[in-house]
Amino acid sequence: MERSSAAVGAVRRLRTQQHQHQQQKREEEEDEEWRRKRRRKAGGGGRLPHPLLLLPESRAAPLLLLYLLALRGLVHVSFQQLVRPAPAGGAREFNAPRARAYLENITAIGPRAVGSPENEIFTVNYLLEQVKVIEQESSHVHRISVDVQRPTGTFSIDFLGGFTSYYDNITNVVVKLEPRSGAEHAVLANCHFDSVPNTLGASDDAVSCSVMLEILHTLSKSSEPLKHAVIFLFNGAEESLLQASHGFITQHHWAKSVRAFINLEAAGVGGKELVFQTGPENPWLVQAYISAAKHPFGCVVAQEVFQSGVIPAETDFRIYRDFGNVPGIDLAFIENGYIYHTKYDTADRILTDSIQRAGDNILGVLKYLATSDKLARSHEYRHGNIVFFDVFGMFVLAYPARVGAIMNYVITALAVLYLGKKVLQPRKRGKLKLLCILLSLSAVSYAKELAIAVVLTVLSWLVTLLGVLTVAVFISLIGRCLSWYTHFYVSVFLYGTAALAKLIFVHTLAKTFYYKHTNEQFLAEIFFDVPVVFWSISLALLTYLGVSSAFVSAIWVAFPLLTKLMTYKELNEKGATMKFITVYLLGMFIPHLYLLYLNWIIFEMFVPIMGRSGSEIPPDIIVAAFIVLMCVLLSSYLLKFIYLAKSTKRTIITLTTVSAITFTLVCSGIFFPYSSDAANPRPKRVFLQHMSRRFHRLDGLLERSDSGIWINGLDYDGISHVTPHIPELNDSIRTKCEEESPLCGLPWILPVDYLFRKNWYLPAPATTPKKPVHFQLLSKEQMPWDSTKLTFEVSGPSHMSLYLRPHQGSTLSRWSLGDGTPVANAVGGDYFVFYSHGLQALPWQFWIEFKASDEPTKGMVTLAIVTHYFFGEDQKSPQLHALIERFPNWTFPSGWVSTYDQFIF
Repeated sequence: MERSSAAVGAVRRLRTQQHQHQQQKREEEEDEEWRRKRRRKAGGGGRLPHPLLLLPESRAAPLLLLYLLALRGLVHVSFQQLVRPAPAGGAREFNAPRARAYLENITAIGPRAVGSPENEIFTVNYLLEQVKVIEQESSHVHRISVDVQRPTGTFSIDFLGGFTSYYDNITNVVVKLEPRSGAEHAVLANCHFDSVPNTLGASDDAVSCSVMLEILHTLSKSSEPLKHAVIFLFNGAEESLLQASHGFITQHHWAKSVRAFINLEAAGVGGKELVFQTGPENPWLVQAYISAAKHPFGCVVAQEVFQSGVIPAETDFRIYRDFGNVPGIDLAFIENGYIYHTKYDTADRILTDSIQRAGDNILGVLKYLATSDKLARSHEYRHGNIVFFDVFGMFVLAYPARVGAIMNYVITALAVLYLGKKVLQPRKRGKLKLLCILLSLSAVSYAKELAIAVVLTVLSWLVTLLGVLTVAVFISLIGRCLSWYTHFYVSVFLYGTAALAKLIFVHTLAKTFYYKHTNEQFLAEIFFDVPVVFWSISLALLTYLGVSSAFVSAIWVAFPLLTKLMTYKELNEKGATMKFITVYLLGMFIPHLYLLYLNWIIFEMFVPIMGRSGSEIPPDIIVAAFIVLMCVLLSSYLLKFIYLAKSTKRTIITLTTVSAITFTLVCSGIFFPYSSDAANPRPKRVFLQHMSRRFHRLDGLLERSDSGIWINGLDYDGISHVTPHIPELNDSIRTKCEEESPLCGLPWILPVDYLFRKNWYLPAPATTPKKPVHFQLLSKEQMPWDSTKLTFEVSGPSHMSLYLRPHQGSTLSRWSLGDGTPVANAVGGDYFVFYSHGLQALPWQFWIEFKASDEPTKGMVTLAIVTHYFFGEDQKSPQLHALIERFPNWTFPSGWVSTYDQFIF
């Protein structure tokens, strides 16, 4: 029995061995057959591609498309998370419905231009009444003090090329909430209740003032006393170039106690308020915001973009920082900037949920700061900048910039080590393992191939940019720009698809011709390392320059290197095509998602600005360039799939077809830029001024005069879309620049003539304001230091401008404005002074002092006084009113009467 069992076992083992041998033989035959097929597909030459190579386009393209759609969907969900209603349930300290009632009452007063009764009397009285009610309901542990400030002052600022501002008797309502025993230190909350002419200014900035009223109400009813005071500044002259905040921080007796501030602004209507400026330095303020805000939302990228000057705007943050040396936080609503500063900026468009979010955040931060020990010693915490960014609207990460610099350099070092190892590793010949064969090129160094790939990639970027910009220029020349203004997807289909098609096409050409006999896996490795090189260089450079936004580059170096480690195993497995792609895309998911999320926020802010960026900046070129940049960045680590794919023909044809169809539709004019949709308007902005001009000679006599309606379209399209509705408004009435006059002899509100060189002038009868301007030379003195001092007096409407252009041989050396040193505009070279006053202001007196090299025969200076009637009975003439009524409903025409008086002295 034992022998029989042993024999049976031996037979079984023999059969098993034979079966294993046959199975191994079959696998070897299958492997050999697979190799022969791959060799044939690879075109012979003995090259053995990896099973991952020659990825069928029918499998790769849909997978990448699904990947991109998933990214887009998640970004959309993340962005909706920012603006969706706050979670229900639970007791709330901040009462949004009551704040909405404040908002509705303020906007019911009407437009609130500086100097108007609506701004200086009605709104001020309403605020004082509400503060009085709040004071009566406040807890006994608090004390509320109220002061109505009417400051007069002057300052210069380097905004819009540089100009000087002068204000007289404007209004601030200042409320201080402090412990009953008083407080030495204070945190400031700032809003402005004035609005631009002809708008209700619900978002800019009545909603912020309403939020502040409710926060005052909430804090004052608390039974717990604050450690520090909270000053609520309801300023009444922000739209007149930040004048009221300057009057407070430089003149009010409470200003000296301010140790930090929160400025509440708007660049859109509703949504969630974005922290887009902090500091200077003082990272503890950002930490305070993160700790105390219930729904934090902010990014240092927005701060650095805003402070770069790319967006032509400023807020009161600038005044407190530069003139008060106070650190702070700047917040603004950014959603739906299309109706910002238009008649559509009404209270009903601001969701109660947005008010609740803003109230929760700002209340939490103010309470935190008013009880913080750091506020009293804020100057001690002023050390360096901070990197901060929100993670898909869920929470905010922040760390000191110096820590970020160390992290960035460490990541850069890892990238250098990774690349250095590949460049320096020995190249063997002969029979090697599969991966070594794939990573080898006979007689060619890896560094050289990497350098060539870098050059090819840069070339592909340049070709793509040039090609897409050519399309954008053509569209601008035929008058079809802004086709995406209402339908933003048009820009993606027009420029995005064209950019991707060109990128893929250039790399396909390189693969087909230059890399014809090069192993595809090696190419995939090379074109993975190329973006590592670029992102690492940008990371090191931005970190060296102290740019906090370098954290974006850090993400795009760290995650790809980690992904490389994750996919190393898949590279060595036969039949791991889909597994590799899946793991690779998952590893790159966070960088792609975050960059797409950032782009979404930037576009949300940036695209509406294109509708008010002037007649000289072609918006299609700007948007096309930005979309190309985003395509280049987002595709940087996906280009390797071009070299892995069997064919890219179908993808290129599809992208080109979509772009061509969109191009044809855009050229046909099917996508109208503007919309009068009541729920979601996209209006075209037009400024109209019925002006009268008078030009005087050196002897004071009137040389010539004219009058007409001066028209400015605020976007690149000018009035081309308006002409079919109002035929007399066409290019035959283009305004001619008066070359001898400052700012072309036209009544500009701001020194922005260089942004609006295309404007129109329709002759009309002269205007006769009931409150005309009075201008006179009070004295002319020869000073002991060989200069001439001219003293003037002006009285007129609440908004005026002073232009000065010294003649050749004359120099404007001193004046009574600003800090005494004249500031010329860096763009045009003329001097521009913006003036506004509140009610019952005295005549404006100022002096200027000139030095002349010789006795001037044609005078020393050309001086012009410009007036703007933004409200009241003089605001609109019958002719202006009739013309405005003829504008189509998809426009927002804002009009007023103005005058221009020019003199030579």
